[in-house]
Amino acid sequence: MQMRFVVPGAILIITLFFAIPSQAQKIPQNTSTISAMTSQQIDDLMKMKAAENLSITDRIAFYSELFLGMPYSWTSTGDGEWALYESWPLMNLDSTNCMVYCEHVLALSISDSWDNFFNNLQQIRYQNGIIGMRTRNHYTMGDWLPENKWLLDDVSRSTGGQYTKTMTRTISHETFFKGKGITDLRYVKPDREITIDYIPMKDLDKIRDNLRNGDIASLLLADKTDIFSAHMVMVIKKDGKLIIRESSNSQWTTFDTPWDEWLKKTQKRKQYAGMAFMRIRADLNKPNTVVNPMDIYSLKKKAGQL
Repeated sequence: MQMRFVVPGAILIITLFFAIPSQAQKIPQNTSTISAMTSQQIDDLMKMKAAENLSITDRIAFYSELFLGMPYSWTSTGDGEWALYESWPLMNLDSTNCMVYCEHVLALSISDSWDNFFNNLQQIRYQNGIIGMRTRNHYTMGDWLPENKWLLDDVSRSTGGQYTKTMTRTISHETFFKGKGITDLRYVKPDREITIDYIPMKDLDKIRDNLRNGDIASLLLADKTDIFSAHMVMVIKKDGKLIIRESSNSQWTTFDTPWDEWLKKTQKRKQYAGMAFMRIRADLNKPNTVVNPMDIYSLKKKAGQL
C-alpha cells in the first residue's frame, strides 16, 4: 500500500508492506496441546475443523487428543469468579478432570467458533445454560445425561444387548448440597429414584465390537445407594485400535490406555459394577454439523425435553 504525504516543496510517497497471515498461519505449527494455543488460535482451528467434512465424533477424537498430558485438578472449573461457593473459572484449558474433560471436548466438537464453544459449554454443564451451583449437572446419570438428551443418547442397552443389566439408586440434591454447607435449598431438584441400564464389568469385553469412536462412558460404582458414576472416559478408535482416553487422578494427568490393558486393570477393582455408554445423537452426527447455541432450545423440543 502507498501513502502520499505533501511536504513543503515536495511530495513524499511511502510504500508500506503488510503481511496478512493466512488461516493456516494463524494456527500454531505445534497443536499437540490446546493449552499452548490462544483463544484466537482456537477460534481459527474450530472454523477450519468445522469445514473439513468431519462428523462430531471425528472431532471428538481430534480435540480430545489435544488435551493429552494436561494436569488433573479437582478444582479446574467452577461457577466463575462471582460465584458464592465454587468461584473457580467457568472454563479452563490448563488443567482438567474427568467430567470437565468430556464437557470441554464435547463443546469444542459441536462448535465452529470460540464464542459458540463457550456458550455451548455452559449449555452442556448447566440446566438450560443457567450458571450456578444449584443448576449445575452434578450427577452424571441423574443430571448430566438427562439434561443433555438434545445432544447425547443413552446407548447402554443397544451396546450391551443380552449382557445389559439395570441398577436403581436414589439421587438426593438436598443431601448433596447440605454436604457442601449450602442451606438455601430453594429451586433444587427433589429426591429421585432412577433406574439405568449398564453392562457389568465381567461382560465388557464381549461388547467391545459395539463400541464406537467418540462414545462417552461412565464407570459405575458397586454397593452404593445414592450415586451411580465414579468416573467418565472417552472411547476412541485410532489406527484400528480401541483405546480409553481419560483424565484421572490415578496418574494426575490426561492419557490414553489400550482397551485390553485398561479393562484388565479396571476389572480387578471391586468397587466398580460396570459401565454405561452415551453417544452423539445420530441426527446430529453428520459431516460438517455444528450447533449454534441459539438452536439448542429447538433441539431440546425435538428430543422431548420441553
